[in-house]
Amino acid sequence: MADKQYSFLAGVYDSLNSDFDYDAYAKYLDREIRDNEKIRSSLVLDLACGTGKITFALRDMGYDMTGVDLSEDMLSVARDICYESNISDILWLCQPMQEFELYGTVDACVCCLDSLNYLTRYGDLKKCFSLVHNYLIPDGVFVFDINTPYKFENVYGSNAYVLEDECSLVAWQNEYNKKTGICKFYLNIFVQNEDGSYDRFDEIQREKCYSVGRVKKALCDCGFEIIKVCGDLNGTALSDTDERCYITARCKK
Repeated sequence: MADKQYSFLAGVYDSLNSDFDYDAYAKYLDREIRDNEKIRSSLVLDLACGTGKITFALRDMGYDMTGVDLSEDMLSVARDICYESNISDILWLCQPMQEFELYGTVDACVCCLDSLNYLTRYGDLKKCFSLVHNYLIPDGVFVFDINTPYKFENVYGSNAYVLEDECSLVAWQNEYNKKTGICKFYLNIFVQNEDGSYDRFDEIQREKCYSVGRVKKALCDCGFEIIKVCGDLNGTALSDTDERCYITARCKK
């Protein structure tokens, strides 16, 4: 299997996730930024932006957006959407989260949909946080989420899933190693051609399970003040059975 994450999956990612409410997530991000900013935020970085669903939604709310992602294929989808929609005011950068470079500072940063779990080394997680801190203005807001240990152990585990739409199907097999905290996702992607035949592509993806305490320590070590930790978009206190943890932090300089 090819070990290039989000290469073959990029073309069908949005259709397979069509049920996800990106608008609700963008409204949550906007609320967190507005409620916690010290000065009015306009420049926002969407880190690990993928095909740009959140980037576009925040742009529509009036933010000046920069999208950073490691996958050329995911960014290609985002650029195609820009071309089709005549959008020219978003800066797209193909860079890894733990090594990205910007042209200047931003007022806020978001990183969504467990993207940080793809940093499978704690050192890389801290490098990412350090760079976010470096490029945020003083008191700039950082909003992100991570998958919880509960999700790794009880939802991912060694379970298998099938995702499908009219023209594509993904067979998804998990392999979670509790000792290392690494979950491997073996993806078999089938894309339908115009003649009814299917092309098959294979990918391996990896995520790392981090405890909330370890993530909070990394944030504090990198100069952040933790504002909020919750278990959903409504700000409900995080429970032991929540699958995702939402964190809002402030850059202290």
